[in-house]
Amino acid sequence: MKAVVQRVMDASVSVHGVVKGSVSHGLLVYLGVAHDDTESDADWLSEKIAYLRIFDDDDGRMNLSLKDLSSIDKEKASLLAVSQFTLLADARKGRRPSWNGAAPPEKAKQLYEYFINAVQKTGLVCESGEFQAHMMVKYTNDGPVTIILDTKEI
Repeated sequence: MKAVVQRVMDASVSVHGVVKGSVSHGLLVYLGVAHDDTESDADWLSEKIAYLRIFDDDDGRMNLSLKDLSSIDKEKASLLAVSQFTLLADARKGRRPSWNGAAPPEKAKQLYEYFINAVQKTGLVCESGEFQAHMMVKYTNDGPVTIILDTKEI
């Protein structure tokens, strides 16, 4: 399972002009599910993201996690999860990426929804996009802070 985690001031995802999910402050997470991913990958990733210390403390140091922020103000610390199978692209050969590493849609949807539930079990607010839809994502990256996580590299 791969995730691109971005610290954002705001983020929203819409389908056909209808907003499906939005956050006013927190994290935007693009999530790609590989064919060999399991619920344990989603559990590890949700826990890692919830407690990743990438928010500034009072001294301006990245020392706070999204969980830390949510204990201060739940409304200003949430996560927007967007499914993105293109994270599993293999572009090493030729000019057209291969998607062979991506999970089939049924499995990917199940693990994407499992990930969202796992994030919510940590006590965080987790908004989401619409699986397999053409989505428009708008956000303001804060920092910019962007971190790539891959459960196959742990």
